[in-house]
Amino acid sequence: MKPIQVKDIRKLLQGELISGSELWNVRNAIYYNRHGLTKRNTLMFVSRSDSVNWHEINTKGPSLVISDKPSSELKNALSDTTVIKVRSLVQAYWKFMDYYRNLFQIPVVSITGTCGKTTTKEMIKHILMKDWNVQASISSKNEPRQSLPYLTGIDQNTKAAVFELGLGNSGNIKHQCMIYQPTIGIITNIGVHHLDGCGNLEGYIKAKSEIVDGIKPNGTLILNADDANTKKVPLHSFKGKIIYFGVNKMSDFRASNIRFTKNGMDFNVHLSKKRYKAFIPGFGEHQVYNALAALAAVNEMGMNIQEAISRIATYKNMSRHLEFSSGIGGSTIIDDTWTNNPTSVEAALKVLDSIGVSKNVILVLGDINRLGNFEKKYHREIGSLVAERNIHTLITIGSKAEEIAKQAMEDGTKANVHVFKDVTGVMNVLKPMLDSHAILLIKGPMSSRSMIDFANSLKENK
Repeated sequence: MKPIQVKDIRKLLQGELISGSELWNVRNAIYYNRHGLTKRNTLMFVSRSDSVNWHEINTKGPSLVISDKPSSELKNALSDTTVIKVRSLVQAYWKFMDYYRNLFQIPVVSITGTCGKTTTKEMIKHILMKDWNVQASISSKNEPRQSLPYLTGIDQNTKAAVFELGLGNSGNIKHQCMIYQPTIGIITNIGVHHLDGCGNLEGYIKAKSEIVDGIKPNGTLILNADDANTKKVPLHSFKGKIIYFGVNKMSDFRASNIRFTKNGMDFNVHLSKKRYKAFIPGFGEHQVYNALAALAAVNEMGMNIQEAISRIATYKNMSRHLEFSSGIGGSTIIDDTWTNNPTSVEAALKVLDSIGVSKNVILVLGDINRLGNFEKKYHREIGSLVAERNIHTLITIGSKAEEIAKQAMEDGTKANVHVFKDVTGVMNVLKPMLDSHAILLIKGPMSSRSMIDFANSLKENK
């Protein structure tokens, strides 16, 4: 965080100094009771309902408390704590966030989509970080509550920021865009997810579309030209620049001649009537789409496309994202337990179509959560996708995933089907099948520690 003097913060918020000194600099910011207080020189927003441990705050002093609690409560602060009373904590919070964001005239990228958010964010960071100090959200920790520490992680040395936007409910993306005020927005794709918070697919598309109005004036929107649901995003109100990526010939960043190679994907990038050879570690056409979105973003920031392509070739694929490992008995294990939704399942199955030829393909699928009233429908659709393929064994784990098995059998799958309520007993079925001819894909929700651990147990030397 760029240091800011307490006196300047008080003036900005038009607050009343209740106690303590204002002649020191704030170097961190949190929302009390949402983020842990771990550092000195921290500004904290304290709501009326928060129970305050004044001793803890004081031990990390100097500390700054901004609150709309009654003055009688705020006077309990100890000597190393400065207290500023404001009329409305919510208004003070947003005023501070807007002030802090606009201290920096740097590229800020915000990314949403059903799949590929984290990977695209990490690709952009990887490409830029050789030359630039880049602030980015951590892993897939993309909840709105993380926005304050992520934003204030920008400082005077930051050259660019890249943030992933989480969506659990309608309004989440709008909220985060108000904080980050992105200059570049990316929608990787829109599939099916979080229908419990958005009502239905139309509500989910509408929630994803919030990024359009969240981009700063004259900013850039990067969209998947080939994604059917992204085409439903209303763009009439957007006055900035739009860049499309995909395999469609109308794409500004277009991929062609996509091929599986030993460690990833070879493809050509077409841009401004020129063609460039490219490679991205990690398997699947979806990985090429992620790379195109990342290349479009860094090119928009001014990076030479040839240089960006050379850097993305050294990107290290994330763990549990279609991660290949040697497994029991010489088998191949594909661990895709990072996330689980219909879009990511379909992408993983397409990878199996290419690399599972002449292999005994084993598919282990867990529950897909957050589908609301559409759980049965989308699990059944996956069952139909499975039935279309040459799969040797299908194993489902969980009560929701059982619908996958039912539909696959109804559709006449040739796979041997096994249904389990949890991972207990699954290894007994699998172990005799695991040899050098077996390739096993395991997908489950990231919230399922048991499936993550089970995936690791299938790997050699784990």
